Amino acid sequence: MCKIKEFSWTQFHETPIVGILRGIDEATLNRIIPIYIQAGLSTIEVTLNTPNALEFIQKLIALYPDLNVGAGTVCNESDLEKALEAGSQFIVTPIVDQAVISKCKKLGVPIFVGALTPTEIYTAWTAGASAVKIFPCSQFGANYIKDIKAPLNEIKVLPTGGVDSNNIQSFFKAGAYGVGMGGSLFPKDLLAEGQEEKLLSHFMKLKSTFQ
Repeated sequence: MCKIKEFSWTQFHETPIVGILRGIDEATLNRIIPIYIQAGLSTIEVTLNTPNALEFIQKLIALYPDLNVGAGTVCNESDLEKALEAGSQFIVTPIVDQAVISKCKKLGVPIFVGALTPTEIYTAWTAGASAVKIFPCSQFGANYIKDIKAPLNEIKVLPTGGVDSNNIQSFFKAGAYGVGMGGSLFPKDLLAEGQEEKLLSHFMKLKSTFQ
């Protein structure tokens, strides 16, 4: 396993958005990441079910030292080994896998563990999750986060799915530690060549939420 560059919690706390890239091609990746950084966003997850995901992770880490780069859709120890070998600075899972959590905890690699029910959320947190990715949150919304945080107020939650520029503030008011955003952060129409200025404005709108 290669030496992993340390995740910057300082940068994440300044703009606690995990941008999720799934199914993206290299040309688009090359075009949008500089815009993402220009807007002041700092954390990117590349899902392992993206073609060439491991190569993309390696490339981003090499080219953008100020960017937090991690692997998503990590479901088992085999996935984890590949992600860490590529240099992933943080890990995101869609499920609670005790072995994956334990290894990340042992290595000091931040892990955002996917869970939905109160029992799953508590299990993920007590196992060592850095934050619990509430997933899929698209069917529940910010009120679910508020309800979860009432009895489980010490758990850091990161709702993913259903978060967009219109409701992001409501999730943080409900107690979210951060959010995960995929299609709403990277809409297909704005990823097209020639839409760079609109994409920057879109990113800046989200960034302004934290200013």
